[in-house]
Amino acid sequence: MTEAAGLEAVQKALDYRFRDLELLRTALRHSSFAHERTDLESNQRLEFLGDGVIGLAVSQLLFEAHPDWQEGDLTRTLHALVDTRSLAQVARDLQLGEALQVGRTEVRSGGTAKRSILADTLEAVVGAVFLDGGLEPVRGLARRMFAALLDPAAAPVSRHPKTHLQEWSMAEHGVFPDYELVGDSGVEADPERFRVRVLLAGRPLGEGVAGTKRGAERAAAERVLVGLRSDGG
Repeated sequence: MTEAAGLEAVQKALDYRFRDLELLRTALRHSSFAHERTDLESNQRLEFLGDGVIGLAVSQLLFEAHPDWQEGDLTRTLHALVDTRSLAQVARDLQLGEALQVGRTEVRSGGTAKRSILADTLEAVVGAVFLDGGLEPVRGLARRMFAALLDPAAAPVSRHPKTHLQEWSMAEHGVFPDYELVGDSGVEADPERFRVRVLLAGRPLGEGVAGTKRGAERAAAERVLVGLRSDGG
């Protein structure tokens, strides 16, 4: 894809036309590409700006859409929407990777498909949109990107079970829970490869299994929380 075609495709995907196209060019220029040349600016400064701008826009939209949500509901949902995984998926949906300029090393290692690079690029593009047109087009983009959770009927993102269990254990016992790996089948595709046990001050509270260590920790925390609810804890 030529640079001109890439710029046009991104503008169409964003449903926004830049007055200053150089802003978009810069937003789509990874530092690895800029470092190979001495006369080009990378997208890092725009990424910094976009990180703050998208947080502001999404915070405002969540606040407006959900007057009944508490601060914790708003905060958890905001973090879920603007984390690296979420932003990278939006960047894929917008096909930013196809227009992104990366250096030779990143080309060889598939840089245009890397989650962190895609998320950073989206932030840079948001920063460029903000400089070119102000906050309102960023709000419009955010409405389209995160329509599901900005729907007034949407439910907030729930607390992660590990966070919930940690809060309970600190409030009730003054210590953090520990997670101990007690089993690993060693089989890559095994959906129950890892078994993890939750310990509180050395006392086992429950176990969970999953295909990843993180998933097994989550499953273990969920099992403990179910038990606590059953016991009225």
